[in-house]
Amino acid sequence: MSIRNLEFLFQPSSVAVIGASERPHSVGATVLANVLQGGFRGPVWPVNPKYSALGGRTAYHRVRDLPQAPGLALICTPPATVPGLVGELGQMGCKAAVVITAGLDAAQKAAMLAAARPHLLRILGPNCVGLLAPGIGLNGSFAHLPALPGKLAFVSQSGAMVTGILDWARTRNIGFSRFISLGDSSDVDFGDVLDYLATDRETEAILLYMEDVRAARKFMSAARAAARSKPVLVVKSGRFAEGARAANSHTGALAGSDAVYDAAIRRAGMLRVLSTEDLFDAVETLATGRPLAGERLAILTNGGGPGVLATDALVGAGGTLAELAPATLRRLDEVLPATWSHANPVDIIGDAPGRRYSEALQALLQDEGVDAVLVMHAPTAIVPSMEVAQAVAATARDASRNVLSCWLGGEGMAPARRVLGEAGVAGYDTPEDAVGGFMQMVNYRRAQQLLMEVPAAAAGDFCPDQVRARQVIAHALQSSRPMLSEPEAKEVLACYGIPVVETAIADRVEAAVLLAGRIGYPVALKILSPDITHKTEVGGVELDLETPEAVRAAALAMRDRLHALHPKAHLRGFTVQAMARRPGAHELIVGASCDPVFGPVILFGQGGIAVETIGDRALALPPLNQVLARDLVGRTRVARLLAGYRGRPAADMEALSTVLVRIATLLADLPEVQELDINPLLADEHGVLALDARMRVAPAAQIGPARFAIRPYPAELEESVTWDGSALLLRPIRPEDAPQHSTFFAALTPEDVRFRMFAQMQSLPPAQLARWTQIDYDREMAFIATRMGANGPETLGVARAVADPDNISAEFAVVVRSDLKGRGLGALLMEKMLRYCRARGTQELVGEALPENLRMLQLAHHLGFTVAPAAAEGAIGMRLVLSGPIGGA
Repeated sequence: MSIRNLEFLFQPSSVAVIGASERPHSVGATVLANVLQGGFRGPVWPVNPKYSALGGRTAYHRVRDLPQAPGLALICTPPATVPGLVGELGQMGCKAAVVITAGLDAAQKAAMLAAARPHLLRILGPNCVGLLAPGIGLNGSFAHLPALPGKLAFVSQSGAMVTGILDWARTRNIGFSRFISLGDSSDVDFGDVLDYLATDRETEAILLYMEDVRAARKFMSAARAAARSKPVLVVKSGRFAEGARAANSHTGALAGSDAVYDAAIRRAGMLRVLSTEDLFDAVETLATGRPLAGERLAILTNGGGPGVLATDALVGAGGTLAELAPATLRRLDEVLPATWSHANPVDIIGDAPGRRYSEALQALLQDEGVDAVLVMHAPTAIVPSMEVAQAVAATARDASRNVLSCWLGGEGMAPARRVLGEAGVAGYDTPEDAVGGFMQMVNYRRAQQLLMEVPAAAAGDFCPDQVRARQVIAHALQSSRPMLSEPEAKEVLACYGIPVVETAIADRVEAAVLLAGRIGYPVALKILSPDITHKTEVGGVELDLETPEAVRAAALAMRDRLHALHPKAHLRGFTVQAMARRPGAHELIVGASCDPVFGPVILFGQGGIAVETIGDRALALPPLNQVLARDLVGRTRVARLLAGYRGRPAADMEALSTVLVRIATLLADLPEVQELDINPLLADEHGVLALDARMRVAPAAQIGPARFAIRPYPAELEESVTWDGSALLLRPIRPEDAPQHSTFFAALTPEDVRFRMFAQMQSLPPAQLARWTQIDYDREMAFIATRMGANGPETLGVARAVADPDNISAEFAVVVRSDLKGRGLGALLMEKMLRYCRARGTQELVGEALPENLRMLQLAHHLGFTVAPAAAEGAIGMRLVLSGPIGGA
């Protein structure tokens, strides 16, 4: 389930407290008191067979004695009673319960869910503090304090964090729309709550305290959808809890669980912060700020020391200090004393009055090279701090760019900070905190930009040799070998178009000598043993061997060392390969492993034998495109070297990104692959080359795409058809289709745009283009009709359906290029969409059209839709129940 019946959880009409009590300090007494004192305006019904009245209300002995089904039930009874109570509530028609009770064992939890399922009764908990919805006066919890009303939703897996944050927030006058303790998340989990809060009008930002995720794909879909609509901020605990684990690859050792969570949070477009204080600082910054146009910060201060501290913090965090334009410097010269700093940070001297601050701030806000301004003030006996705050507030109130403030000092600065806050200027206690707030804005902007980045059009469809790759893996599995040999691993990579050094196997020393002569000197010689993961650790790699004697001596020495260090290791022979002459090439690592929560994860970083020691790596969840691959590379330190330096040319980033994208494809196609390493992968201006590779395989437990946290492109849905005498391809839309989709939109007449958008639109905004082409295949689908035109691939039409999180109802739209209307293409696309929706179990398809859109209405009639006036004024509704036949199809 997902959002079904969650409205009863968060907007109940009545509340029953089951297990209510008057025993001091009991959970039942505390919950009942909180509900009654919270100001909830609906009926409140205590349930306990021991009482006739509680809290001035009639108490009911049993659930079935209640006057009607409660909108929400709060259960505080012993664990053994919970499944039966849930069953009784469901039979009455109750649709939501909060099981505060702790201590349910696995069998009791299963029985509870089984009792709820036939009635679609949603359960929060068990083992939770409860929930609060201050806007309706609901405090259905045993928290020691109520929550103030506000626009923030806080969701926590930790009960202790719930009570702690309530206390912390109340002292800072921070209010909430929803305050939710998930507890054991037996039913309602992060994904469900994110889906609900994404469209909750009472919530402007979502805050998560996360310990773990269980349903990764549901979580990622919900998180990506929520992050597109409002800020979602995450504190993830357990950053350093896990130790290094034994693995068959560098990637397996490096891809710790927290790093994978970090990659998932980033991929979803959420912002991760490291502490609860950072969480609320970020909320204040994002809630009061305007969207950043860029990342360049100007610093305005009346003291050099704070300016230097802020600059150091900015540079250390990877931020950018704005370079002031000559015109700005001239204007500042006109309004500031001659002794001002003449640079950014703009030090306007300690005696600066409010007017000087205002004039300097105006100059900085008019500089096109400044995206935000941090105003700092150190109190002096010369100028009242309140005067400065009032001047800055007046200037910042109507500014088009963000202004942040730092009024140094203690309680005496509180009134000045309040004035700034009322003007929408986020305030901080220290220069470092202020810069941290700005960088949160920057990081949020980067996360949102990544969601909207449009990759370049695909250079051509790549067709890997899946058959041969599967044969190699099957042979290893049939031989009960979990580790492919180096040549086998390289052959699988080559099947996916990844350049590899040709490698041959010699089963004995003299065979290695013969192979070296056949390949041509110099050669590299490596030991081949299924029992040795890292060959260099046993002296199993020798490079630049120039003669037969050198090869023979190296092979004999390797054999002797292996027997001495690992007498039980099985020696299968040696691998021989030509030396790759790539002077100056960078040694990189590209790898993949399978996380138990999020499935396959891809690693990139600086490679070589010291890869774990260097620790320069970044992770990403597949699938990848060129934009995501470049972002992955860009998050490492080695990326700066790959860009070129001191006359050294930049590496071929296109080739490097392509390797990452193809590794993602390999993982989707070959579910047997559990871990792989390419280390080193050489990269220079001429391209990339895999020198060494290892791969661990196991029988597939599921198909490749099913193990991904984000559903990859469903190639199996591609369909070649004949339309109007020519060949067309009907397929799901891809991010790379954005350029041709923009061209498609431009080819629509103004009338067709109005029919589709219900409004006039001259061009397609970049954010909307990204949203239409970067879809979540797990929840929505867009089929395009495409063919090869004179200038490359062209889109002729698109049918789109977006399902609710429960896949009950999907909203559809279809549009065909204006010059191709009336030739059956819309029907072709819609019939494919209907087949798809039926196959995935969608119960109904709904849409709206303008009354004058006669072609659409005729198509809807033809396909069996019911057509009637819609709720929206002036629109016609279309609805098709998919459990029946498609009329006329």
